[in-house]
Amino acid sequence: MRLAIIGATGLLGHHTALAAVARGHALVIVHRPSSRVERLGDLPYSSAVADLTDRRSMAAALDGVDGVINCAAPYPTVPLHWREEVRRSLDVMDAFYDACAEARVQRIVYLGGSIALARRDDGRPATEADVQTTPPADRNPYVQAKWAMDDQAVRRARDGLPVVVGIPSMTFGEYDWGPSTGQLIVGVASGNLTRYVDGRRNAIHAGDAGRGLVRVAEDGRVGERYLLTGENITMADLVARIAAKASVPVPAPVPLRVATLMSAFQHGLWRLGGPLPVLSKTAIAVLSSGQYLDGARARSELAFRAEVLLDEAIDRALTWFRQVGYL
Repeated sequence: MRLAIIGATGLLGHHTALAAVARGHALVIVHRPSSRVERLGDLPYSSAVADLTDRRSMAAALDGVDGVINCAAPYPTVPLHWREEVRRSLDVMDAFYDACAEARVQRIVYLGGSIALARRDDGRPATEADVQTTPPADRNPYVQAKWAMDDQAVRRARDGLPVVVGIPSMTFGEYDWGPSTGQLIVGVASGNLTRYVDGRRNAIHAGDAGRGLVRVAEDGRVGERYLLTGENITMADLVARIAAKASVPVPAPVPLRVATLMSAFQHGLWRLGGPLPVLSKTAIAVLSSGQYLDGARARSELAFRAEVLLDEAIDRALTWFRQVGYL
């Protein structure tokens, strides 16, 4: 398969590109002019320049491609009203889907988020069946946008576009240049993160997540969602493991309501001309919506299982962060 990866210079995109090459696919990197493609090292690939918001350039970049995995879905960076965040996110993704249709791409993988699933009240791991059929009651911009994009992906599949949804859980590993999810590891290991909000999570190594996304592109059923999961773990256990490996004190828990008040205060300062909030609404959404996940569908239909243990994923991430000077 001639497989295009969008967002290959990010954590998940890089590992997805590695997995695509390992599976024998011809790799095409679609990137913006400013992207640091040299970070991909000596991976064999061809490249095309395009922007997610520009249908024409994206359609040209995808011409002749069999499948595409979009690892660069919209993500809130500046606080906006939730309706505006939803509108912007859907517009970006509509331009992408229209470009895929114009280029006649045969398989499209949307990178979904488990935050779009309904939270189970019984505490059991959530599955792809736990989908919310109506917009969430939570008016958090990130929650609303992720739900809307998930719904959009499935609707586009119903309308005839070959869209499949791949949903990796909380991801850790090398090549996290942001860092993105690795902020937790860097924060704990550096001693700058001294508090955390407890809750349930599922965590997976980025290499496994990338391999799972390639399997979704290869054999995932159009219109279906696939949870790509690793280990179910409490945030307290996860933070303690990171602290132990970094030989630093374990951060202390703080109630969610306290973190929410801190976030609201920081947003208030931002509206008055202050700096962007450190504890954003997006962070609060992630902290408050975590739950255990069940990846049985990906195991049965795609023969996908995580191969890297969570402890090893943390070790690899710590080693890489030290090598690049983040620690």
